[in-house]
Amino acid sequence: MKQSRRPGESQHEHRPQPVRIMALAEQVLNGRILLPKFQREFVWTREQVVDLLDSIARNYPIGSVLLWESKKDLAGERTIADLEVGVRRRDDTVSYLLDGRQRLTSICGTLYWEPDEDPGSYWNIVYDLVDQRFLHLADLSDPPPHQIPARLLLDQFAYTEWLTASDPELREVGKRLYLRFFNYSVAVVTLDDMPIGEIGRVFERANTKGTPLTTVELVRAATWTETFDLLDAIDGICAVLARKHYGQIDRTLLLRAISAAAGLGFSVQDVERIPDLPPGQLTKAVEETEQAARRAVDFLTTQIKTPTAKALPYMNQFTVVVEIFRQVPKPTDRQYEAIRRWFWRTVLSGYFSGWNYGQMQADLTAVGDFAAGRTKDIDVTVTLPGAVVWLRTPYRRDGAMTKTLALMLAYAEPVDLLTGSKIDVGKALAWSNEMEYHHFFPQAWLRTEGFAGERANVLANIIMLTSISNKRVADQRPSGYLQSEIDFSDEAEIRRRLVTSMVSPTAFDAAMNDDYDGFLAARAETLVQWAADLAGGTAPVSLVPPQPDMGNPSDDVPVDEDTTD
Repeated sequence: MKQSRRPGESQHEHRPQPVRIMALAEQVLNGRILLPKFQREFVWTREQVVDLLDSIARNYPIGSVLLWESKKDLAGERTIADLEVGVRRRDDTVSYLLDGRQRLTSICGTLYWEPDEDPGSYWNIVYDLVDQRFLHLADLSDPPPHQIPARLLLDQFAYTEWLTASDPELREVGKRLYLRFFNYSVAVVTLDDMPIGEIGRVFERANTKGTPLTTVELVRAATWTETFDLLDAIDGICAVLARKHYGQIDRTLLLRAISAAAGLGFSVQDVERIPDLPPGQLTKAVEETEQAARRAVDFLTTQIKTPTAKALPYMNQFTVVVEIFRQVPKPTDRQYEAIRRWFWRTVLSGYFSGWNYGQMQADLTAVGDFAAGRTKDIDVTVTLPGAVVWLRTPYRRDGAMTKTLALMLAYAEPVDLLTGSKIDVGKALAWSNEMEYHHFFPQAWLRTEGFAGERANVLANIIMLTSISNKRVADQRPSGYLQSEIDFSDEAEIRRRLVTSMVSPTAFDAAMNDDYDGFLAARAETLVQWAADLAGGTAPVSLVPPQPDMGNPSDDVPVDEDTTD
């Protein structure tokens, strides 16, 4: 009895089959095997080409070839190794080359190159019968008899004629080379006509030594025309965003945004339906995505204070921000407040850490309802972090919660503890220099007090500090370096500066007593309150004490000791 297949399981077993390398090259040239547009350019050096040919001559394995047999009409390259590729008939089933581009290009160029077309060609390759190795020659117009042009391997008569003119002792070497090439086979794995997304996953697993094949590249091949290249369109959006310092946005995020703009959705399943769109609808979606992405970046840089894409804790969030500003291109003040509220709620809760299909569908619906005025908020169910998150999560430069804390600090517009000057949060959030962050209780000092490892490295112990001030603090106890600054600037000013780093008066008092546990508890409470205020869409309650009147130093305003978090 025939066993039924499980959902998503291919009907073929995809077992490798041996195919002669010369036959594969012929199929590429006659259009039976096509190089789809997602394939990388030929990048091998001459040394790599020679190494491949030598491996075949010695009967060494050169790896398998991965093909995708399909009736899909993907755009394919029209040349390989500067040689014209045959035109595929529309009703043909064709095999698309997924893995093996560099090797098959090398074989095609070596065997099919015609010297009359380019005497100084990259493919001036001979086999030296004396040294028994392949060579590149700058000029192949008149090689000696013991150096046989590699292209003659394709023509048995011409090859035999050349050998006849060679030294009799070398003829056996030449015959052995010919038989090796003529009989050399590689393992070919042919995938059946499976969905584009599944092809990408298979390729990624098979191509362990190369760059993974992305969904962007597969969809590009399925939508390519003489006048439209999806990859170029996405790269064009990336170039626009790069001028706004948001050039690190992944192409897949923009592809998801384009899919949503086209009326499909954010998921991989939605993206795979892009090739079914009418060309006009796709180009319109690309244009709308570019405009929305511009507005999204303006919002993130001005209202959230994220100077670069790398500062975002969760990159998936960018896709939804783009869709928000596509559907709401000119938000009102109230809508801006709602968008800020949504941003902080999703960031603080880690909502996008595991963005699944159900969330994607719900987010698209929520954005649509918000844009149509059916809801005042972009609905999302989240749980904000409690004090334990700030007390136990370690500082890691690329960690999501570390980036979240950094955004909160940037939003507070911190000033430097020792100089009082405004910190360049753009520089700090660029993550290029860890010296822009500081353990308020220095780790070296904490180790001497028995607080080692992760206990000393928790987020509640992190503030922004310029690198110069960081070096001045070094490994001093908090009461020591704080008192030095108080003696220089006075206590009210130091308290004012610290509040901009979300260090409350209670936390300051604990630090002056070198009470690490007390400081952490107070700081975590402040972080929880700030998170709640940001998620609520309101500016956090200022903890800054009144500033002294700098026009009259004698009128310094004392610190209000009753100020609470």
